[in-house]
Amino acid sequence: MKNDGRTTRKNLVVYVIPNLFTTANLFCGFYSILASMKGLYEIAAIAIMIAVVLDGLDGRIARITHATSRFGGEYDSLCDLVSFGVAPAIMIYNWSLFSFGKWGWVSAFLFVVCGALRLARFNVQIGIIKSKVFNGLPIPGGASVLATFVLLFYYLGGEGRYPSIPIMMIVIVIAIFMVSSIKYYSFKDLNYFSRKPFMSFVAIVLILAIVAAEPQIMLFTFAFGYSLTGPVYALFKSFGKKAKLVKTEHDLQSQNKPF
Repeated sequence: MKNDGRTTRKNLVVYVIPNLFTTANLFCGFYSILASMKGLYEIAAIAIMIAVVLDGLDGRIARITHATSRFGGEYDSLCDLVSFGVAPAIMIYNWSLFSFGKWGWVSAFLFVVCGALRLARFNVQIGIIKSKVFNGLPIPGGASVLATFVLLFYYLGGEGRYPSIPIMMIVIVIAIFMVSSIKYYSFKDLNYFSRKPFMSFVAIVLILAIVAAEPQIMLFTFAFGYSLTGPVYALFKSFGKKAKLVKTEHDLQSQNKPF
């Protein structure tokens, strides 16, 4: 009986820990909203980036401890909608889109809606889409682009609000990327790390050193660069198919030519 009690307590701890990280993620999203309402946009952006880290940790911990559950998945999605949908939309609206009237709040709302649709689609496609890729830009990735943009703005000496039509266009494009069928690498199948642990460790140390030296610049570069990897790969794949088709037609025409 004692062993059963210890096992029950152990299982309880294992299942609670991932949900604690998820709750911390939700807290960061809520705090970001409060900071945006007070005009503290840089703090709001930092809170969103902390939520991104916590979101990555709760999933990893759940998989490592074999504590994944349907409840945890649904709770995680609800928290993600707040931290990576509502919070960045409110931040970017108050910081930049407020000056554009209805077009500003419609753009911010579009980001929230597309984020919600992205999460709903992800939940129903678990086990259907390969785990190596995401179908559309992940909502934490979209939120990271907006948050790191704000951080870069203040790092470069910006002050206060920054009304900008290009920023509104970026918000709309990122929202479309989230609900698109463009494939993004998920980083869940990292066989390279198990094959070459030493070189992987060196690479991680170098990346951390670069980020530590210029965090605002490098975080924006990584976030914005990742958001472009899907469309760029899709274009290369499309051009590759067209080139292959042209080559095949050319070979068939060559074979049909009389000698």
